[in-house]
Amino acid sequence: MKQKGILLIGFLFAFSLTFGQRTDGKGMMYLDENRRPIYSENIVIPDVNGYQVLKCDFHTHTVFSDGQVWPSIRAQEAWEEGLDAIALTEHIEYHPYKDDVKVDHNRSHQLIETSSKKNNVLLIKGTEITRQTPPGHFNAIFIGDASSYIEENVSERDREAVMKASGQKAFIFWNHPGWKPNIAGSYEWIPFVDDLHKNNALHGIEVINGFGFHMKALDWCVDKGLTVMGTSDIHNLIGHDYDRSKDYVHRTMTLVLAKNRTPEAIREALNAGRTIAWASKILAGKEENVKALFEACVKVNPSHYTEENNNGEKTNFYEIKNSSDLYFELVLQEGDATKQIVLYPQSKQLISAKAGQSSLTYEVPSTYIRSDKHLVVRLQLK
Repeated sequence: MKQKGILLIGFLFAFSLTFGQRTDGKGMMYLDENRRPIYSENIVIPDVNGYQVLKCDFHTHTVFSDGQVWPSIRAQEAWEEGLDAIALTEHIEYHPYKDDVKVDHNRSHQLIETSSKKNNVLLIKGTEITRQTPPGHFNAIFIGDASSYIEENVSERDREAVMKASGQKAFIFWNHPGWKPNIAGSYEWIPFVDDLHKNNALHGIEVINGFGFHMKALDWCVDKGLTVMGTSDIHNLIGHDYDRSKDYVHRTMTLVLAKNRTPEAIREALNAGRTIAWASKILAGKEENVKALFEACVKVNPSHYTEENNNGEKTNFYEIKNSSDLYFELVLQEGDATKQIVLYPQSKQLISAKAGQSSLTYEVPSTYIRSDKHLVVRLQLK
C-alpha cells in the first residue's frame, strides 16, 4: 500500500511538471508556461461628479521620429496597461532614422488605426512641433493632415510652425518646459509663449513629463487657466524605462474627466481643463479637480467601535476606504486623531479619533495643487 502511495505521488508530481505543455506527437514539446501572460490591466478609478476618469497618454514616440519601437508596440503597450487613449506624437523637425525609415508625418498613426479600434483604445492624432529651446517643444493633438507642418527649424519660423496646428484647431500644449533649465529663457513665461496664449494657440502645459515634475508649470496652469497635462514622452519600451515590478509604478499619464469614452468627450474635457497629471504616487492638478477625485475615491465609514479609558475619555474607531487604484498619503492638520494615514490602492485603514469631533482636517502630501501646496481635505465623522 505504501509503495502504491509513493507511485501515485510520483505520478502526480510528474503530471504537475508537464501540465500545460503542448506536444505535437512529432518529437516537439512547447513550453508555453514560460510565456508572459497577455492581458489588459483594469485600472479602477470611480466616476467623479458624473464624469468618467479616462487614462490617457498624449505624448509618445516611435521609429518614425526618434523612438525605438514600431507603432504596433505602442498600441500593444497601451492596451496592456489599461489606457483609454493614446497619441503618437512624432517630431516634425527631427528624424534621426530618416535613412532607414521614410519620413511621413502621418504614417505611424495610420499604422495602428485598425489595431487600436480592435483593442478598444482611442487613438488621437497628434505630433510634436520641435523648435529650438527656447521656446521649446509643443504637442498638438486632434490634428488633421500633418504633411504641411514646417520642418525648417529656424527661429524666424517658430510662430508659424505652431500656428499651423492652431489653424487645424488642434489642442496645443507646451512640452517639458523645464527640461533644459540652464538655458536662458527656457523655463520662463517668455513673450513667445505669452503671445501663443493670448492668441488661443496654447491650451495646456506638461506639468509632469515622464520622470520630471515641472513644478512651475503647475502654477502657470492654475494662474493662467491652462490645462494640466501628464505624459510619458516614451521613446523606449515602457517596460524598459518604468520599473513595473515596484508597487504603484506605471507610465505618467493624464486623467481626463470626460462625459463619456469618446474622442469628442476627451477634447471637451481638455478644453474645459478637467484633468489631473498622474505619475505613480503623485497627483497634480487644479484644486477643484484633485479635490473632486479624492472625494470620489476616499470615504470614511461611520464609527464601528468606541473605547473608553480609565479617565472616562472616549475614542471612536472608523474605517477609511480607498476604492481606487490611486495612492494617498494623509497628514493630520486639525483634530485629535490618527496622525498619518497611508491609503494603498483599493484598501482600507483603521483610524481613531477622540469622541465628540464632527470632522478632521488632513493634508494630502501625495497631491499637488500648486508647486508649494498640497490638497487639504476635511473628513466628516459620523
